[in-house]
Amino acid sequence: MTDIGTDIGTAPWPNTGTYNWPEGIQCAAALSFDVDGESGILAIDPKYAERLSALAWARYGPKVGVPRILDMLQKKGVKASFFVPGYTAELYPELVKRIHTEGHEIGVHGYIHKKPSDLSDLEEETALVKTCRILKDITGQQPTGYRSPWWDMKVSTPALLARHGIRYDSSLMDDDAPYTLTTESGDLVELPLHWTNDDWEQFAFTVDPPTGSGVIETCEKAFQLWKEEFEGMYHYNRSFVLTMHPEVIGRPARLMMLERLIDHMRSFEGVWLTTCGAIADHHLAISKSAPKTAAVT
Repeated sequence: MTDIGTDIGTAPWPNTGTYNWPEGIQCAAALSFDVDGESGILAIDPKYAERLSALAWARYGPKVGVPRILDMLQKKGVKASFFVPGYTAELYPELVKRIHTEGHEIGVHGYIHKKPSDLSDLEEETALVKTCRILKDITGQQPTGYRSPWWDMKVSTPALLARHGIRYDSSLMDDDAPYTLTTESGDLVELPLHWTNDDWEQFAFTVDPPTGSGVIETCEKAFQLWKEEFEGMYHYNRSFVLTMHPEVIGRPARLMMLERLIDHMRSFEGVWLTTCGAIADHHLAISKSAPKTAAVT
């Protein structure tokens, strides 16, 4: 059993210094979308398979949100990262193919959006392997990025990911710049995120199943929050990873707000607006001199 306290105590931390971005870059920013679709609802309770109203709320993401997001990204000339559950990919293979064909990154997001902590180690591994196979069959490429459903990770999860060829994860909140997780199966890049930079906390709401904070915020509030968060990351030379869900951010006014945010970020010099995978690739390239966090197994 890993003594996580001892391991953390031997790591060179805190990681609060200047991050080594490519020359001329002050801050990296990534737009990421978790394409949950119906899997998010069904993971809560399979009974929702009989609830058309609940399924329809979730279905808006792949049906309307993703195509609208893709059109916007093409117009703005931005590449993004899409984390897709295996179940969603099985339901919407042509949509996944379009995401890939248009040059965006596709990563793993569980099979049916169940928390790893609610799964046995074998169930967690089965979901990972199954989803990797599904995505590879559709796109022709093995996925190398991972975001855990509900950002829920077991201590054993990083080693599992590394063992199956995943190069990076984006699920943890203990930093705001990329770092390396060392596991018994190899190193894994971590791209940290935070609830502040998640559309779910601003906009998500359903009555049954109960979802969200109970308050649907205005686009202006979310824009101001994310604008300030980006500016903070820019000031401190960190990485701004924005997590969104097509059934949430894909609503018309919200996507218009996201366009405004893209324009605002681009108004700053030295901003690298790219995919999570590209940030991870950069970190791997400088990993010999980059700080590492605790060894986890």
